[in-house]
Amino acid sequence: MIKLDCDGGIWTATINRPEKANSLTAAMLGELADVAERAAIGGAQAFILTGVGRVFSAGADLQEAHAGLAVSPVWERLSAAIAALPCLSIAALNGTLAGGAMGMALACDIRIAVPGARVFYPVMKLGFLPQPSDVPRLVRLVGPARASMILMAGQKVDVAEAQTWGLIDRIVEPGALPEAARALAADSVAAMPAHAKAIKRMIWLESRSTLA
Repeated sequence: MIKLDCDGGIWTATINRPEKANSLTAAMLGELADVAERAAIGGAQAFILTGVGRVFSAGADLQEAHAGLAVSPVWERLSAAIAALPCLSIAALNGTLAGGAMGMALACDIRIAVPGARVFYPVMKLGFLPQPSDVPRLVRLVGPARASMILMAGQKVDVAEAQTWGLIDRIVEPGALPEAARALAADSVAAMPAHAKAIKRMIWLESRSTLA
């Protein structure tokens, strides 16, 4: 249910469970984490995360969520692996981003999305805490008040508003999404890996100091 393509230094991981709104099982999350960890040491010069169908991911598979997946450490393992990538990471959101799937998108450097997508994280309604690293990453992007809108007020934010908040960086027509993601990665792929890694670290350090 996870498809991996490696082409010219670009690793693309695709969630392929459209009949279940790309909801994530423990096995799928583990596979995504494996892919991200391999990308970090396997020469990936860009990492793209996307999905098949009209929804990027509805979050945890409901049956597995009630069996403990909602509080599993695998979510943090995945987001940490993406955040630790030395290359540019892009979430190419082919549709709505919901629940625990927020973590992997927040861990990416850039988020692009198609028109009509929505973003929501119903932890208040469902009675779960967000994953620990999701909150500072969300606050860093949108600020504490808007993070409260998503996490505490349970708001479903459409992609146009999410772009004004800084949560989505660009809106792209569905048919152009794969090409748009690859185009964003082009300069990083053409650069020396050490150069791209150094610039990414400078951005990360600045974002940390700004939040503090």
